[in-house]
Amino acid sequence: MLLQRFGIPFACQSPEIDETARNGESPDTLVERLAAWKAEIVSLKYPQAVVIGSDQIAVFNGQMIGKPGSHQLAREQLEAFSGQVIEFLTAVSVQHLESGFSDQHTDCTRVTFRALQDEEIERYLEKEKPYDCAGAFKAESLGITLFECISSEDPTALVGLPLIGTAAMLRRAGFELP
Repeated sequence: MLLQRFGIPFACQSPEIDETARNGESPDTLVERLAAWKAEIVSLKYPQAVVIGSDQIAVFNGQMIGKPGSHQLAREQLEAFSGQVIEFLTAVSVQHLESGFSDQHTDCTRVTFRALQDEEIERYLEKEKPYDCAGAFKAESLGITLFECISSEDPTALVGLPLIGTAAMLRRAGFELP
C-alpha cells in the first residue's frame, strides 16, 4: 500500500527467513540485519531487480516487544504501555545485485500512549484484534486512538516502510522520483 504512492511497478516476495535475534544482539542491529538480509535473499533470486527489504522492531524499556498472539497478551501489553513511550525501529535496505548498489536507512518513531482505561483497551481489542502486531495495535487503523502523540522524521515509518528514506535510496539507485 505505501510503495504504491511512488507510482512505480513492483512485486512482493517473501524472503522466508528466521527473524530470531542473535545472542546479545541489540534492537537496532537486529532490525538493520533483518532488512538487509531480506533484500539480499530476494536479490539472489532476482539479480536484475532493485529490491527493497524492510523490518520493524518495537522496543519498550529497552526490551524488544513481540507480537502478542492472543487477546490476553495483547491486553497485558496495552496495559503496560498506558501512559508510556514505545520506540519503533524501522529499517529499510535497497539492493541491486547486478550493479552492486546497496543502501540502508533506519527510522526511529516514538509513540506516546495516553492513559488507557481497562474498558478502552477491551473495546479496542474486540474491534481490531491486533494480535499479530508488535505492540498490540494498528496505527493505520483504530489504534491511532490510543496515542497521545507520535514523534518521527517519517510518518510512514510506523506503518512499516519509511517512504522518505526509501525514496532517497531509490533516487540514488537511479529512479526518478518524481
